[in-house]
Amino acid sequence: MGKRLRQQRAGRGSPTYRSPDHIHVGPAKYPPLSSDTVKAKIVDLLHDPGRYVPLARVVTEKGEEFLMPAAEGMYVGQIIEIGPEAKPEPGNVAPIGSVPEGTEVFNIELRPGDGGKLARQAGSYALIVGRTGDKTIVRLPSGKEKMIPNDSRVTIGIPAGAGRVEKPIMKAGNAFHKWKVKARKWPRVRGVAMNAVNHKFGGGSHQRRSHPSTVAREAPPGRKVGHIAARRTGRRKR
Repeated sequence: MGKRLRQQRAGRGSPTYRSPDHIHVGPAKYPPLSSDTVKAKIVDLLHDPGRYVPLARVVTEKGEEFLMPAAEGMYVGQIIEIGPEAKPEPGNVAPIGSVPEGTEVFNIELRPGDGGKLARQAGSYALIVGRTGDKTIVRLPSGKEKMIPNDSRVTIGIPAGAGRVEKPIMKAGNAFHKWKVKARKWPRVRGVAMNAVNHKFGGGSHQRRSHPSTVAREAPPGRKVGHIAARRTGRRKR
């Protein structure tokens, strides 16, 4: 193959592909688990480079300070509730088992105390659709339904910052800054435009792959380009 492929270089973790951690405000996680319901104040709304949803700096009445993805309509000076007795109002944090069905939630914990893992992107809320035993069923932004333990915490409402994709990029400079803070290699050269020594699809007098692009799931990294373990390719026949 000659040179390593892009995914091999990225996997080694060189500065080109490494996330610029020093520019980020901090981790957006819930505070440690507690059985008490406390009130907290939104003291600031922050922009975190590489993250499209704004972050809220929260200080509880006990003096704990943490960052969390801001809910739509959240404002500086707002008082929110955190805990089992929190009301199902936008911005409040409560165990998912105590939130009524049909409520829009985000920043969902997969396991109680993990800080929040699901539906954290701007505008990507989940919907509580039902319960079974000690689990709550939520419909994620992808449409998939997942069972979450009742003790896992969620934030009521919709993440702020929705609609950012409606603004056109317009010029390459904007795309450069967009991907620079997200540790994405840009611009991305097509494999068929490369030389044969640089990519599996490179070389030839025309830009074509010249062989099937489907590869097995067990293929080595140097071969694993194209459609990975594809069930089907091409246009669907009616």
